[in-house]
Amino acid sequence: MTHSQDDRQAHFDILVTSGFVLSELAGIVDVLRIANRVCAQPPFSFRYVSTKGGPVASSAEAWVDTVSVSASPKADYLFVIGNTDPDHPDLSLTRVISDYTHRNARVFLLAEAASRYIKDKGAENHATHWENASFLRERNAGFDANFTIATQHGPVVTCAGMGATVDVALEVIGWHISGASKLTVADIMLHENIRDFGSMQPFSGVKSTATGDAALDQCIRIMQTNIEDPIPINEIVSALGLSNRSLERKFKSYLGTTPNGFYREMRLAQANNLLVNTTLSVREIGMACGFPNGFSSVYKAVYGTTPFAHRRKRRSAADR
Repeated sequence: MTHSQDDRQAHFDILVTSGFVLSELAGIVDVLRIANRVCAQPPFSFRYVSTKGGPVASSAEAWVDTVSVSASPKADYLFVIGNTDPDHPDLSLTRVISDYTHRNARVFLLAEAASRYIKDKGAENHATHWENASFLRERNAGFDANFTIATQHGPVVTCAGMGATVDVALEVIGWHISGASKLTVADIMLHENIRDFGSMQPFSGVKSTATGDAALDQCIRIMQTNIEDPIPINEIVSALGLSNRSLERKFKSYLGTTPNGFYREMRLAQANNLLVNTTLSVREIGMACGFPNGFSSVYKAVYGTTPFAHRRKRRSAADR
């Protein structure tokens, strides 16, 4: 899926059941909220839903208010949170999943929700948390688990859940926002390496990378640690032992942009975060993000508005 070409927000329904895993809920919601902070126009909206509506308690005894799931949903994505019990009756969601996929939504089933789907459908080559996979194998000797963090079959994606939920959420927002903005979200969350769906669950011992290319990972790390004082691309190329053309090919292939374009987007994403969440002056923010001169002009050329106007608009919306 490519980046969205219009200004419509992508909407997420997040379905919880009694005893849901709070860290999985946070892994989705925090990614969406931070993405809305670092982008000039908030690209995402979300709501909590359940089969019956009303307050629902997590296994950690934190509660969320939900609305009843609709038979005619309008969401772009449905995330179903695991709840530590694959046999829980509320995870039998075949009809709900069908309602969403029938309307072209993509459905993500986490951990126990994935296990229940695998059990109900008799499906194979799906992902779930490795503990749940062991549980399913004990019940069905023919079950063959997929130990990646997520596996997609048409509009349904089964996922390992737990900490890998953040990786899945980062992957999904990357379908709508720039690679630089996505990595800025990961930086704010202190999430060092973004694993793609095909990455193995950690117990397998496979080391993941942020992009799948070690040299590109190293280049991005250099950029991330030099936001205030950007390093010229030719110096980065020299440090990596690559040619300019080789680095440009890597950025084009993996991230769909140029090294300079990516570096600029990363610094502007950081600027958006500072504009909304600090009282630093626009000039101070420009300096902090590597724009000692002409920050407002660069910002307006990219986003079509000034940093002052963006800050005023976002703060006004927050006060409503």
